Amino acid sequence: MRDTKESRLLLVLLIAIAFALITVDIRGGEESPVDGARQAAASVFGPIENGVSGAVDPIGNAVTAVRESGDRHDRLARLERENAALKAELGSDDRSRSRLKQLDKLLGVAGKGQYGIKGAQVIAIGAAQGFSWTITIDAGADDGIQRDMTVLNGDGLVGRVTTVGPSTATVLLASDPDFTVGTRMEAGDELGFASGQGDRPLRVELLNGKAEVKKGDRLVTFGSQADKPFVPGVPVGVVSRVDPSGGDLTRTLYVTPFVNFSKLDVVGVVVQSPKKDPRDTVLPAKPEPTPTPTVTVTVTPSAPAGGPDQQEQ
Repeated sequence: MRDTKESRLLLVLLIAIAFALITVDIRGGEESPVDGARQAAASVFGPIENGVSGAVDPIGNAVTAVRESGDRHDRLARLERENAALKAELGSDDRSRSRLKQLDKLLGVAGKGQYGIKGAQVIAIGAAQGFSWTITIDAGADDGIQRDMTVLNGDGLVGRVTTVGPSTATVLLASDPDFTVGTRMEAGDELGFASGQGDRPLRVELLNGKAEVKKGDRLVTFGSQADKPFVPGVPVGVVSRVDPSGGDLTRTLYVTPFVNFSKLDVVGVVVQSPKKDPRDTVLPAKPEPTPTPTVTVTVTPSAPAGGPDQQEQ
């Protein structure tokens, strides 16, 4: 429509009519003369509005879902972080409890043997000075550690100190092929020398080729002159096999160590020797033998052949 005087006059007239209808509708309330027209318009345009609303709602719902999905993702990520932190805390507590248990066991051994020890933690394994079976501990010269000191844990003999730094030290494990320690049989005076064989049992050569030894017998360290490198009475292991005596001057034994060299964590370095040989007092209590079940068989006499009638005849 072109902008003319007639078009402007028509626009003003339509606006005036609209205001008049609004005034009449407001004053009429529910009995408004335009109510029927309004209902008719609602019946015509209502379905169209519902259709438009139905078409628009999925889009709005999708936008809301995306927004809520982001919130859920954030909550999930937060919960995952909290769970990871809780697991790490629980793992740390488990490790602390394990170390406390090891330390308690170590102190028990030190108390029985009257060993003055310096506690240390294993911080590295192997590859030191060319030795194949070694550990590095977090104690050194600053802690009073010296070369050729005995190292033990709550189970028994671990090894001896070979190299000392200011804050760390290298320990040669008893399982190393270059390791040798003097041993004594429990409840006796049979002496020998135990040598490491890597992940196999220790090999022990008894000085007495006719010594009476059996599987299950136990050994402790004999001790060295001036208690270096070994103090006496430290548990070494249990005899697992005895070679037949062939009339040799020595007798060969194979001994399973008390110490698990692949699970070392808390150890103790003996910095003060006992005043007297503890002998066998440091050895753990022997396990109770498993009772062998006995079977009692009761024999019930069977009736003679032929039955009672034939016996009477």
